[in-house]
Formats: sequence, structure tokens, C-alpha cells
Amino acid sequence: MSIVSIAYLVVSLAIALLLTRGLRNFLKYRLLVKFGIDEGNRAAIATIFSYGLGILSVIAVLQILGFDLSSLAVVAGGLGVGIGFGLQNMANNFISGVTILIERKLKVGDFIEFDGLSGYIKEVFLQSTVIRTREGADVVVPNSQLISNRVVNWSYDNCYVARVHIPVGVAYGSDPVQVTETLLVCAYMEPSVVSDPPPKVMLKGFGDSALLFELWVWVDRIDREPFIVSSLNFFIEYYLRQQGIKIPFPQTEVWFNSPQAAIDWNSPPFGSVRLHSSPHHNTTDSIGVSLSHTLRQISYFENLNELQLRQLIEQGCRKTLSPGDILFQEGEPGDAFYIVIFGKVEVYVERLDRQLKLLDAGSFFGELALMLGVPRTASVRALEPTILFKLDRFQFERLLCQHPELYDAIVAGLERHKSELARRQQELRSLGLVDVDEDDKNPIDWVKKRFKNLFNL
Repeated sequence: MSIVSIAYLVVSLAIALLLTRGLRNFLKYRLLVKFGIDEGNRAAIATIFSYGLGILSVIAVLQILGFDLSSLAVVAGGLGVGIGFGLQNMANNFISGVTILIERKLKVGDFIEFDGLSGYIKEVFLQSTVIRTREGADVVVPNSQLISNRVVNWSYDNCYVARVHIPVGVAYGSDPVQVTETLLVCAYMEPSVVSDPPPKVMLKGFGDSALLFELWVWVDRIDREPFIVSSLNFFIEYYLRQQGIKIPFPQTEVWFNSPQAAIDWNSPPFGSVRLHSSPHHNTTDSIGVSLSHTLRQISYFENLNELQLRQLIEQGCRKTLSPGDILFQEGEPGDAFYIVIFGKVEVYVERLDRQLKLLDAGSFFGELALMLGVPRTASVRALEPTILFKLDRFQFERLLCQHPELYDAIVAGLERHKSELARRQQELRSLGLVDVDEDDKNPIDWVKKRFKNLFNL
């Protein structure tokens, strides 16, 4: 060996290293992009190919410079045993890195939670993985830890929707239906909350000083969970306050048998002890009309109890319209029922360019079209910014399947509109939309058969 040969060796290895990195970047950012491969798979393929080329380049350089690699086999074997004992962790990380790159259960771009740490996988190397946290810091984690410990991968199999829980405590005496309605309104105000699956409100239990509710929402960006929770908490606090629903603090109620004792203690409360006072309940229309009150005005739903009303409200969703937006047009399938929560819509006949009626907050429409499956007889569009409560056929069918007792209550309401049902039955007959097996001279019997066929009861 000479100084010149050593210099050649160093330069050659440096060139091989640069070529390896160049190939890695070329595969990751240029060639594989053209084939539509996602970022995680591009990183894995580029890393494996670049390391493979690096190993071949080193062997080729040594052979070109005249090194007899076979003569080093025995020495390398002996050193390998010693190095293996001394560098077990490095070997473990190396094998773990290869496993991660080949299996691709953890890929670049995935959002993971691991050992109290959460963030995106920024880069995967053979020895370690770089994780970019939500705070913007880069954390280097040995690959062996990712393999040997439990890792929550929120992005695995492209499933980005995750559930977030928001605990809420309200004062005893609050209306559970109104609490449910208010929490669902708040859920739909957050843009990151998805409508399928719809938000849910759970009554978790009865605390020492509060009814314990929990709002479940599904979000499309679990990495933004702290911001989403904060946003929802702001909405919840504001609208509960607007609705007169109190969020209580821990307290103890003291009762006195002696009126004189009550007078003596009837001073400003100290500590966490206060005298008992009757709760009061105020409501406002700051978030639109009350759905529970409006549903009570609809004869088909007036026989539902509070729990059934709550489930009906929870199954539906909110739909926002801008001025001029068309909700549906004449002749389209009647597959949804609507309540105007806020704003105003116009019902019109398009072919006659004639307005039939204006519907403002508290109005409802489309309930018969939903329950009988009849086409729309008019078009509806928004005249101003409008929020609607929507219950579509799928949601209604799911509600009926979960609670078959609702069928009897709704049919009882339909029986009060025999003339209207007869008119709709005749319209469907003229359009050829009445099946022979469900047709009946008595419109009530026809409705029962059609109802069961439509919703698979």
C-alpha cells in the first residue's frame, strides 16, 4: 500500500458515497414520483436501492485498487465476532431498519404515537428514524425501539379518521335533550369534524355535582387533535352559556331541619359548602330553533318520548346552504327530511317559475317524501345563509332498525292524514310507482306495507 493508493481509495469511496446519495434522491423525488408511488413507499425503495448500490460500490472500488478481499475473509470473520458482541445495539437497529423498510408498516409521512411521543415520520434510515413532532422538533429514535415496542399508526392503511372524546359536565336539572342538541350543534361547527360517522353524545354517568356527558366526534386530522379539542371546548362553553345550561363546580349541599339554623347560616357560602337553591333554566334562540320543540310539532313524531327524540336528533346531520344554493329539484327522489334551523328557503315550481311558499326557522318539509319514498313535487333553494337539519333515508332506516318501536309511533301519526296519504297514493299510481303487492284501497294499509318495504322492517 502507498499514499497514492490510499488517496485513490478515499476519493473513490467519496465519489461512491455521493453517487449513492444522488441515486437515493433521484429515485425518491423524481423517478418514483412519475409512477404515482406514495411518499412512504418511495422512501423505502430509494433507501434500499441506495444502500445496496453503496455496498456494491465499496466492493468494486476495493477490487479495482487491487485489494484481495478473499485474504481478508478470515480476519473479517474474527473481527465480526468481536464487533458483533460490542455492537449488538447497532446490529439490532440495522436489522430493525431493514425490517421497517421492507414491511412498510411505518412509512414516511405516517402520523404515529410512540412512548408518549406523537408526530410524523420524517425519514427512515437503517439505524434510526426521524420523527417530526407537532411542536416542530425532530426526534431521532433507534429503529429497534420502534420494532420492539407498541406504536400507534394513525395513518396505517390510509385510515385518517379518528375519534376524539370531549367530556362535558352540566348541572342537575338540565334538559338532556337540549344538552344533546347543543353539543351536536357545536360538533358540526368545527370544520375538521366529519359527518360520517356522525357525532354522538353519550351520557356517561351521574357525578357528585353534574350530569356527565361525553361528545364523540370523528376528525379527519388526528394530528390536529389539541387544536380541534380547544376549538370544540370554546364552542361548547359559549353555546351552553347562551342556552342557560350551567357547567357546575364541585360543591356540597347542606340541608337544615331547623329554620333558625338556616337563617343563621344564610350568609355568603364559604369554601366549597353552599346552601341548596333550586336550579333555573333559560333558553334562547341564539343557535337557531330548538329541534326537539320543532319535532314535537310534527304529528308523525309527537308521540316519541325524550329518549327517542334525542336519538332522532343524533341520527341526523346539519347542512349549510349559501344564498341561491338549490337543495333539491322537482322530480328528484324524496330521500331526506329537513328542518330549517336558521335562515330562509324558498319552495318553487321551476317549470312555472312560481313561488309556492317561504320557509323560515322552525319550518319543516320533506317528511312524507322520506317516509313514503315519493318524488319531490317542487324545488327548494336558499334565499339567505341557511342551516338545515337533515335526516336522510339511510339514517332513518338505521334508527328504525335500532328502535322498531318507533314504527308504531310514526304510523299513528300518519293515520291522522288519511286524505293526504290517499292523494299521494293516487299520484304514485299515475306514475306507475306503486307495486302491486303493496297496493291497497285503504291508504293506511298501503302506507304500512310501503313503509315496511322501504325500510326493510
